[in-house]
Amino acid sequence: MIQDHRTVRVEDGTTIAYSVVDGAEPTVVILHGLAGSSRELVPTAEALSGRRVILVDQRGHGLSTRVPADTSRAAFVGDVVRVIESESSGPVDVVGQSMGAHTAMLVAAARPDLVRRLVLLECNEGGGSADESADLGEYFRSWKVPFAGRDEARAALGDGPLAQAWVADLDERPDGLHPRFDPDVMVASIRDVAVPRWEEWASVVAPTLVVYADGGMFSEEAKARFVAHGRDATRVDLVGASHDAHLDAFEQWAAALTDFVTSAEAS
Repeated sequence: MIQDHRTVRVEDGTTIAYSVVDGAEPTVVILHGLAGSSRELVPTAEALSGRRVILVDQRGHGLSTRVPADTSRAAFVGDVVRVIESESSGPVDVVGQSMGAHTAMLVAAARPDLVRRLVLLECNEGGGSADESADLGEYFRSWKVPFAGRDEARAALGDGPLAQAWVADLDERPDGLHPRFDPDVMVASIRDVAVPRWEEWASVVAPTLVVYADGGMFSEEAKARFVAHGRDATRVDLVGASHDAHLDAFEQWAAALTDFVTSAEAS
């Protein structure tokens, strides 16, 4: 798959990096989760064979500005809106996982004119505690970076699908391998995700596919409540999958995604 790597500089000076895969309209915009990058969603883009796809590195992640001044939800949403307006002449399908799904939901709420269909993998209205954010920050700070090589990184981080994605995405510098994110930025970003956004979610008019994993981070009660509050939400559940189902239940995830976006073309 050939990717055209591009950047855009937004009003606060942050650089947003993204890749464009040529194909048929309508474009699909894909957003990764916290501490990830667009790299881990390349297989998802490949599953949408024939469609034009934009893979975005959200601020603070990947090849975008690593330490942005603004980590608010509004800033994340504004970045995606800027990319869509720069790259598409019509409404797009927006796909996101975890924090990226939360961003996608807020984009659809803020700019319904830009979003044709919405796909949310492991998403809710927002939630969490300060303790959870602090624990996450401590975990990322515990990484003994720089790693001398990818084998050392694998030994330290593990060999699960998410750890493999982190290892593959490490930034090679003269002194070794570093993560493409800053722990303090991750904590600041996720704290704002914790603010409930029921009003925004209830306002989304785009047909929405909400995908949950049976081993994900949300209770059955939370899943049912979120879907029930959507205007036009369809739920699909993945079996034997984690919160990072795009990595460890890829075939199920790809089938659900492609069926949903393809059904729009047939209707």
